[in-house]
Amino acid sequence: MSGNIPSVQVIARTGSLILKEGLSICFYMHASHHEVAASVDQTLEVYLQAIGRFALTWYPDNEGEWQPLDDSSLENVRQELLKHPAPLILMRDSTGSLEAYQFQYRGVVLEPPFLAHTPPERHACAVSFWLPASYLQSQGVGPFRDLAVSLARLLPFNSGHAGPSFHAWLGMEPLTQQMFDLGLRYPGMDIPDEHNNAYSVGDRLQGIHWMNFLGPPVLGALGGSDGLRARLSHPGTCVQPLGEDRAVVTLGDAPDAGDTSQGNVLPAYRELARVLGPWLTSREAARPYRENEALRRWERRFLD
Repeated sequence: MSGNIPSVQVIARTGSLILKEGLSICFYMHASHHEVAASVDQTLEVYLQAIGRFALTWYPDNEGEWQPLDDSSLENVRQELLKHPAPLILMRDSTGSLEAYQFQYRGVVLEPPFLAHTPPERHACAVSFWLPASYLQSQGVGPFRDLAVSLARLLPFNSGHAGPSFHAWLGMEPLTQQMFDLGLRYPGMDIPDEHNNAYSVGDRLQGIHWMNFLGPPVLGALGGSDGLRARLSHPGTCVQPLGEDRAVVTLGDAPDAGDTSQGNVLPAYRELARVLGPWLTSREAARPYRENEALRRWERRFLD
């Protein structure tokens, strides 16, 4: 079983591939970086064990120039992750083409002074792990699901998610708008944006996905794992406790991107969205100078 994920490609005029389908695992922690740094470093180790040490081959230096990621530079990056007060860490498998594997982390500081334009209650340290969609064919759904849970168990997360996503070159606003439109057709696909999510999600939730990781305060407000399970009736929805105050809700046996043009509107996702609606947040606050109508439609795709 490998799930239902469409083949999506957008080619630039130069011939470069700038958008394709993939997989992502993301977690958000409403805490200052120094409180979670060691845990995030542990997740990097687990991710590298899963994909292979040499799957990540490039990183940007302090001037933004891409440099080869050898053992020495990897150690330097990990030291920056552990010691910088609010690091931005990025490692990927390519610089000239769209990557399949990527580790990205945005650390935040919740103590004064506050330098962002959103209030600190909206901030969270954000970490994401990319894998190619072909990982489901080569390894299977089980190893992907197990990897997401293994990463979750290492982190004091408030929320997180895993499943199909669009992988794209970031910073291209017309492409972002195109992804929002594609996301309405394939509602089970995430549109990763860890920078803006880090300054908008806080201790709440960023959308509905195949795997939905819930922690404090949301899970407690729902009555814990048992209280949440009692609110969900769709067959195939599974609520798995991860300790006393955290859980993961998995919607079906395998990832499903859906396809509204074919009538596949993902009813289990819509049911969970109705239950979690009061705690869903928007990244709009972190995009104050951009067109956000398409973003709003996409973020409400399971509610309208």
